[in-house]
Amino acid sequence: MIRNIVFDVGNVLTTYAWREHFEEAGLHGDVLERVADATVRSILWSEVDRGVFSYNEFTDLMVKNAPELEKEIRLVLKDLTGLVRRRDYAIPWIEELRSKGLHTYYLSNFSAKVYADCPEALDFESHLEGGIWSYRVQLIKPDPAIYKLLLKRYDLKPEETVFFDDTPHNVYVAQMCGIHGIIFKDLEDAKAKLRELGIE
Repeated sequence: MIRNIVFDVGNVLTTYAWREHFEEAGLHGDVLERVADATVRSILWSEVDRGVFSYNEFTDLMVKNAPELEKEIRLVLKDLTGLVRRRDYAIPWIEELRSKGLHTYYLSNFSAKVYADCPEALDFESHLEGGIWSYRVQLIKPDPAIYKLLLKRYDLKPEETVFFDDTPHNVYVAQMCGIHGIIFKDLEDAKAKLRELGIE
């Protein structure tokens, strides 16, 4: 029996809107793409979610990826308001699941800077029973350790737990940990997948 629902945050309960954020900062065309390559598309980007660098240290690392774009990189990283944006269905969906007796949690790669700058997008947090922000535990998905930490912290049985994430590899590792991992596409598909598991 499924008793627990765990959500990734970016592109599940919120929209990860880095392109819109860059455009609103005045970046377009080739410059936008090059800044994206140096920042959000860099292999180092996920390390900010690990919480081991200060944001100034991390910004300096991003600048080293494209020093000729230092001004633009520092501009888009100075204030990350709007990088993550609210999805109106998040709270109603959580409350719908809780009304069915399910327990709800989050498990997300997230940086302290984005958490501080995007509070409106994260208004669902108080409706969940708990969860893990990666920067607070110095672990990031898809490290199996972060999934096991969530299970241990909240005394969850993996076979009773569903995990939604938009990144297939994160879902795969959840499955390797015994969790029912589901790739999140959209709300209606997610509800259909839950119905297949007996959650009407």
